[in-house]
Amino acid sequence: MDLHLTLDRSAGRLAAQVADGLRDLMRRGALVPGHRLPSTRDLAGDLKVSRGVIVTAYEQLVAEGFLVSRQGDGTRVARTVTPPRPAAPAGAAHRRAVRLAAATEAAPIDPPGIAYDLRPGKPDLTSFPRERWAATMREVLRDLPYAELNYPDPAGTRRLRTELAAYLARVRAAVATPETVVVTAGVAHVLATVPRILREEGHRLLAVEDPLAHQQLPMLRATGVRTVGIPVDEEGIDVAALARTRARALLVTPAHQFPTGVVLSPRRRAALVEWARAVDAVIIEDDYDGEFRYDRDPVGCLQGLAPERVVLAGSVSKALSPALRLGWVAAPPWLAVRMRAARALYDLGSSALDQQVLARLIATGGYDRHLRGMRRRYRDRRDAFATALARRLPQVRVHGVSAGLHAYVELPAGTDEAGVVARAAALGVAVQGVAPMRVRHPGPPAIVVGYARLPEHRLAEAVDLLARALSPDRPK
Repeated sequence: MDLHLTLDRSAGRLAAQVADGLRDLMRRGALVPGHRLPSTRDLAGDLKVSRGVIVTAYEQLVAEGFLVSRQGDGTRVARTVTPPRPAAPAGAAHRRAVRLAAATEAAPIDPPGIAYDLRPGKPDLTSFPRERWAATMREVLRDLPYAELNYPDPAGTRRLRTELAAYLARVRAAVATPETVVVTAGVAHVLATVPRILREEGHRLLAVEDPLAHQQLPMLRATGVRTVGIPVDEEGIDVAALARTRARALLVTPAHQFPTGVVLSPRRRAALVEWARAVDAVIIEDDYDGEFRYDRDPVGCLQGLAPERVVLAGSVSKALSPALRLGWVAAPPWLAVRMRAARALYDLGSSALDQQVLARLIATGGYDRHLRGMRRRYRDRRDAFATALARRLPQVRVHGVSAGLHAYVELPAGTDEAGVVARAAALGVAVQGVAPMRVRHPGPPAIVVGYARLPEHRLAEAVDLLARALSPDRPK
């Protein structure tokens, strides 16, 4: 069959163009679930590209859950891919959201004695593009109409929501429009707001990955929902275990699970979407570092498979600086309405000037250029850290893919995890143990190490000290 794919050969990245075109055909219903695609050789011949281009495109879509490939059966559209459906009549939840929208119109940061801060979650703050941000702010202040200095739309400025919708579609394969994007004060703001809305809609139980970031549990429980931990293995969250609970809401990190670093497998992605549709569930996708993948292009977000079920949350905290407190959600329409209403009710939105600066950086390509530079820097630091570990601590095991700003380091069986953390701190190295991150399922001793803030030679020095903390009786 003729797939009518158009390639811009002058733009490069042909595999990504093929993947984008096929993804669009599936979303529009032109390629239906179960449909068999041409062989890689045939499609390469039709498009006059190398077979490797098609292989790469197919592999990307298999990883994202859009395609399934079986020996002897070729490559087919996944059964879980569904074309857009006509909008259903507004339900009670939507009516309440509209009424509420109408009514609302009118930890120590640097611990003492620490020379090597390897705590996870922190970007390289020295790389913040001060001059570019300041220059762009001057441009914004020069060009911005005075009317834009008024209180902004609680959902975020129209310009930033438009740029974010296009950016998320291009970089994360999301399904978003300016109307379904809401600007937030970081992902933490999303986690403090969305569960409250879900609780108002009758949800009492929120499933979370086990382990997860330890600071998130108190934040989630403060919203009034109960949490239940679902174990994580080498394929990501255990969907079968999730289905055995009564939860109809889930918080998940599919692109790069925190803290274990694994990526949700294509099989689990499909199962998770099936579960959500079967039980009428809402999934909060924390895409905290999805743009930082070093061994290949990042896997597209889960939201792209089920935009009617998934709330995609992201921010610039890892890419630029957590001090900006700028994030976003791409949400189902009814939930976007509720999020906007919550912002209008509680805080009137984020700084319009910072939003305008970020929008201009995205539009001019400055944000993409900054990310490319940071990916190179963080990849080099991860490689240096892994090399130093292999040299000094061959008995430990680093889990997860080459991505993000942290590494999950499993310690030898029987190791006193808390003792290692304490001895490392006494030597001037700050790391985090995994035990406080476990909800209810035990696991092997491990530490989580953030490598983003230190240059390569300092990481090697820190690993030398970690080796002493792990084997305190060895000669120094």
